[in-house]
Amino acid sequence: MRRLKLTIEYDGSGFSGWQKVGDGLRSVQQALEEAAGRILGARPDVVGAGRTDAGVHALGQVAHLDIDKPMTPFRFMEAMNAQLRPEPVAVLVVEEADAAFSARFSAIERAYWYRIINRRADLALDKGRAWRVAVALDADAMHAAAQSLVGHHDFSTFRDAQCQSASPVKTLDRCDVTRVGEEVHVHCAARSFLHRQVRSMVGTLMEAGAGRRTIASVGAALAARDRRACGQVAPAEGLYLAVVKY
Repeated sequence: MRRLKLTIEYDGSGFSGWQKVGDGLRSVQQALEEAAGRILGARPDVVGAGRTDAGVHALGQVAHLDIDKPMTPFRFMEAMNAQLRPEPVAVLVVEEADAAFSARFSAIERAYWYRIINRRADLALDKGRAWRVAVALDADAMHAAAQSLVGHHDFSTFRDAQCQSASPVKTLDRCDVTRVGEEVHVHCAARSFLHRQVRSMVGTLMEAGAGRRTIASVGAALAARDRRACGQVAPAEGLYLAVVKY
């Protein structure tokens, strides 16, 4: 058996998320396993670095699987992309990996990118791929508020009720907010995140940018360790798993 590392891009709009959930709902993991099964003759387990939610996209999701067929990584990538069409999933890179490599447990950093399009007009080209916020946002205020979230904290305030993590304590390495024309981008990086942590933080930061809460109130919400102190949860369609580092 050989272990292969896959770097994957996908539009999460039509999927129930990364992970197989059954009940007739289609997942990205299922699409990849079915494609690989048609190539290999038996359906393998495909293990991903991040369990993205329904509607969340990926620019650089990473996964691994084991194969026993004598195919080069390039040939396997080509075969996977042929089998995946017309699914909105693309395998960008396939590499040989050590048998001990795990897409999930070997990762040292996961980086997420959130796109807000800050304009009055509805979205035409980016519908389903960004969050339109009509009220004017102060990206500098959002960035200032975001710095109170960076570091080693109890993130209970920004933890979804369905989160299965053993502890709410995480280390957020970076949370930067920048404006690029009419877009406001939020970049977050950490070894791991709680369920819906990024979307919960982005929604709260948006409220600071819109003047609905003060910059200081974001740090106070974190310190409260209480889900009721969280702002609105940003919608899934603006979130992208950008990079996984090893």
